[in-house]
Amino acid sequence: MPPATTPRPSPLRPATTRLAAVRSSAIPSAVMRSAAARPGLVLLAGYLAELLFRLVLVRHMSFPSVHPDEDSYLALTRVLAGRPATEIPVGVVIPGGYPLLISPALRLADDPTTAYHLIMGINAAVNALALPLAYVALRRLGLGRALAYVFGAATALLPPLVFYSQFVLTDAVLPVLILAWLLCLHGWLADGTLRRRAWHALGAGGSAGYAMAVHDRGGVVVALTAVAFLGVLLLRLAPWRATAAGIAGLGLGVLGARLLASWLHAQFTVDNSDVGGYLWDGLTDPEAAGRTLTRTAGQLWYFTVSTWGIGGLAVVACLVAVARRRFPPAYRITGGVLVALLVGTALASAAALPPGGRIDDWVYARYTSYLVPAAFVTGVAVLARCGRPALGRATAAAAGLTLLLAETVVRSAGSQLRTGLFIPWCMPDVSFLAADWGRLSMLRSTAAALVLLGAVVLVRTSGGRRVLPAIGLSLAMFAAFATATITTQVAQPHAKWRAGLATGFTRAAGIGGGDNVVFAWDIDWALRAAQAFEVYRGRIWYRDPRWQPVPAEANVLVTPLPGAGQPPEAYWPDHPADWSVERADAGQNWAVWRRH
Repeated sequence: MPPATTPRPSPLRPATTRLAAVRSSAIPSAVMRSAAARPGLVLLAGYLAELLFRLVLVRHMSFPSVHPDEDSYLALTRVLAGRPATEIPVGVVIPGGYPLLISPALRLADDPTTAYHLIMGINAAVNALALPLAYVALRRLGLGRALAYVFGAATALLPPLVFYSQFVLTDAVLPVLILAWLLCLHGWLADGTLRRRAWHALGAGGSAGYAMAVHDRGGVVVALTAVAFLGVLLLRLAPWRATAAGIAGLGLGVLGARLLASWLHAQFTVDNSDVGGYLWDGLTDPEAAGRTLTRTAGQLWYFTVSTWGIGGLAVVACLVAVARRRFPPAYRITGGVLVALLVGTALASAAALPPGGRIDDWVYARYTSYLVPAAFVTGVAVLARCGRPALGRATAAAAGLTLLLAETVVRSAGSQLRTGLFIPWCMPDVSFLAADWGRLSMLRSTAAALVLLGAVVLVRTSGGRRVLPAIGLSLAMFAAFATATITTQVAQPHAKWRAGLATGFTRAAGIGGGDNVVFAWDIDWALRAAQAFEVYRGRIWYRDPRWQPVPAEANVLVTPLPGAGQPPEAYWPDHPADWSVERADAGQNWAVWRRH
């Protein structure tokens, strides 16, 4: 306990005097002076380093390998880039905000490999914005420039943030978008000029609308934004004109998302996604209620462990801020929204996802990963600004929450955590922590995360605030090591394993980018999905030629081989005379027909 005459530090009070001693600590003085004198240049240098790091990681990525998600986003991107429509492998029209962002790549490139490389560049450029945004967030949370820079770099290197940017997935951009959205919410609620608050409110509303256009999770973001605007308006916690600007921005953003979805739907002959229907069934079906709650706990456990427990510190701090009136409204509301979005996302996705016999059904990682940067910077603020007693209590609460969530999943899911299908791509972070890439080990992963958290807190409480720069640098280096290791052990092997279904099949089958190809329904679904992008200038259809008409524009048909000992032509015995088998592969079970 501090002496009675010493003011007790508040975790959210300006920390200039308390962090002054840090300025002469482990970060080299030259870096400290540069960060203080030229923060813009230092941030630019850091951003470029983050960008280069990401580009090095994806240098071998040349084709979609996460089926059917990547292929479906790329099918929408084709249309938004002015190219002809094709089949959507996922079978429904999904939100097009992310395909709209990457569509310039398909306008510039003449072949699918170049286009994919350009998309990886766009992903990296947007994803690396986590550094300057995390820096701004940490500055608002009271850290000095140098500390905000170091911990911001650590945030931008976290595996859950970088991993998904190595694929054509919305999770490459959503974490950055959500962090910007929370910063705008905070700026709207914090003290400042009316103009400043109005612009922040407009940014919050607009970014929420764009999040809705990017993924179905954006619906939760829109709902929370609307509740925040209406609640603040009724309670008069912000100037009404600033709040009105935010409501206008939200309305325009949602309208834009709706118009984009409507336009895309008109380009295809499939239904819109019925995520809302699956969600309702998962929440109202009594038989599914227990499964939904267990999955929710599993996603929250994974989220906490993947942030090495620091995300747990953030959840505890946000709940404390909401419960105590001494915290400013900007912190209380923003913290409450962050926790509500985390729990709401986990609950909604747990209810909407159908059972698939996979282990990650219970501990799904991807859907809550977009909140990792926001939670990590909040946890870092707790680590940097709380006194020893408060930090100890927060750490104990975070560890207890993590253990409770793990125990809930283990007791509810039971043997399914051992007998279900293990897919390394779906659980990269816990596999790294457990040093086991072949199975889920909740005990080892939880223990590793809590040991990391405990070590960081022990160093912090033992050395005081003067050790914070060393902690930040250590976390940044560990994050870079973890991200690089996961890329080597998971991302690259996954893509290599799928190569035969993408560029490998296209070469072996002699299919050109301009061919119009029909794939029989009983061809491997992942192969069909990948070719929706590899057939770059033409288009594909999914048809069974034995009972469905082959489109007149089609000049190539891919079918499986008939039974053993039968010629490939036996699959389609009534084929027209102008169709003939050009080549076949018994090992991969396909035959390529061509119209002459």
